Amino acid sequence: MKVLVCIKRVPAPGAKIQITEDGLDIDTRHLGFTIGPHEECAVEEAVRLVAEHGGHATVLTAGPPEAEEQLRYGMSMGANAGVLTEHTAHDPQATATALTETIRTLESEDGNFDLILFGNESADAGNYQVGIRVACALERPIVGGIKGIELASEGAHVALQRESADGIEVYQAPLPAIAAVKEGLNLPRYPSIQGRLRAKKAPLRTMQPETAPGGLRTVQLRQPPEKQHETVVLGYGADAADSVVDLLTEKGMV
Repeated sequence: MKVLVCIKRVPAPGAKIQITEDGLDIDTRHLGFTIGPHEECAVEEAVRLVAEHGGHATVLTAGPPEAEEQLRYGMSMGANAGVLTEHTAHDPQATATALTETIRTLESEDGNFDLILFGNESADAGNYQVGIRVACALERPIVGGIKGIELASEGAHVALQRESADGIEVYQAPLPAIAAVKEGLNLPRYPSIQGRLRAKKAPLRTMQPETAPGGLRTVQLRQPPEKQHETVVLGYGADAADSVVDLLTEKGMV
C-alpha cells in the first residue's frame, strides 16, 4: 500500500505572532515551527497502515526550504520518504495547485498512491480548502472530518469513519482515495532517537513545479487587539460587603 501525507509548516502552539513592517507577512525570525495536530495524526495513521498492510509512506509539503524540518519530523515518526515542493504563497488555491502538480509527477514515475491524507484544516489559516481542491483536481473521492480508517480485506476499498451528532458515519470509498483527518484519529508516537537519527541522514527530494498564482491577494495583516485584564480590590473583610452587593446588583445577579 502506498500512502502519501500532505503536511504544513505552521507556527508552534502558543507562539506570539509578529507581523512584518509592511503588514503583508508574518515575521518568522523568532518563531518556532511544527506540524499541526491533525497532520501529525495523519502521519501516524500512514505509518500504522504501512506497518499493518505493507507498502510505503511518503510525507509531502509545499513551503519554504525551512520546511525540511517538518518533513524530517514526519520521517522520524516512521515515514519512508520526504518530498519538498518549494512554494511560498499563502493562497490555498495556489498551494493546492503546487501539491497537485507534484503528486502527478510522483505518480507518473511510480504509480498512484492508494491513499492520500491531509489534515482536516491547517493549524494556522484553517481554510478547509487544500485537500478538497487537490481531490477535485485529481478526480478522486474525498471525505473530511475522519476519525477512523480501515482498509477492506480485498484492498480495493477503504472505510472512512467520522463522528456526527447522531453517532458514527461510515463511508466506503474506492481506492485511490483521499481523506482529511482530525485530531483524535489516533495517538501519535513520539519519535525515537533512532528514528530522529535516521531521518536526519535521509535524502529529501525537492521539486519546483510551475504554478499559477491563486485567486486571493494579501491586502494587509493586522494584529487583533490585546485583551486587557484588570483586578479591582473591593475591600477587606466586612468593609467590602457594600461594594460586593453593588457589583452583584450591577451584574443583575441580585
